[in-house]
Amino acid sequence: MSARMSPARTIAAHAALITYTLIALFPVFVIVINSFKSRKAIFADPLALPVPGNFDLIGYETVMKQGDFFAYFQNSMIVTVASLFFVLLFGAMAAFALSEYRFKGNTLMGLYLALGIMIPIRLGTVAILQMMVASGLVNTLTALILVYTAQGLPLAVFILSEFMRNVSDDLKNAGRIDGLSEYAIFFTLVLPLVRPAMATVAVFTMIPIWNDLWFPLILAPSEEVKTITLGSQVFIGQFVTNWNAVLAALSLAIVPVLVMYLIFSRQLIRGITAGAVK
Repeated sequence: MSARMSPARTIAAHAALITYTLIALFPVFVIVINSFKSRKAIFADPLALPVPGNFDLIGYETVMKQGDFFAYFQNSMIVTVASLFFVLLFGAMAAFALSEYRFKGNTLMGLYLALGIMIPIRLGTVAILQMMVASGLVNTLTALILVYTAQGLPLAVFILSEFMRNVSDDLKNAGRIDGLSEYAIFFTLVLPLVRPAMATVAVFTMIPIWNDLWFPLILAPSEEVKTITLGSQVFIGQFVTNWNAVLAALSLAIVPVLVMYLIFSRQLIRGITAGAVK
């Protein structure tokens, strides 16, 4: 039997992928086009493209003047970048230790970390809040960084450990023979070979952090440390919602995610498909 797919199956696979892509991009499309329209035009025809008759930048003007958008954006960037750094660093080090060294409890440790993927961290919100209050970290970006690092580590360890097991033992042993320390082997030999996995972890970790509303609302609701998702809520009132500003803020919030995907898209695809073809 030929390993190549038949034309009918190829067409069906592409049709399914295109359909899924359209469904996934539809909400983004609606948000972006309506952010450039007047409030009346949004409610009159939300699917209409912005044209000279309904084009309006009032939403973006409101965000820039009223919402302190740049401060929210800066807070989100600090939290996301710092959390990604710690997740990738500690996740890679833990994955290297679990995949390279054999010690008592190695398997149990791996299973324990895997539980973090299956158990939502939000179940521990009350305990986390109590810990942050006791530590004096409420209304600080540090609280969010710690929570997001803990949230992202299980998946990072799970993905990276599988990749690191495939790194040649001969390469690592050659490094040891040449006198390299374990840290040098890790940083100079192993990490460059698992860049696709690192990119995969980075994308899968960044998106939930950037889009999260739960923990910023619970742990850092003050004006000085609001993230962009929480800051967008200032335009949502009990009786009147400024949809122009809300949609404009969400459109601007989409930009960093798209930029990161474009930067790491090749590495992300390599990381997801690695091992699919032997």
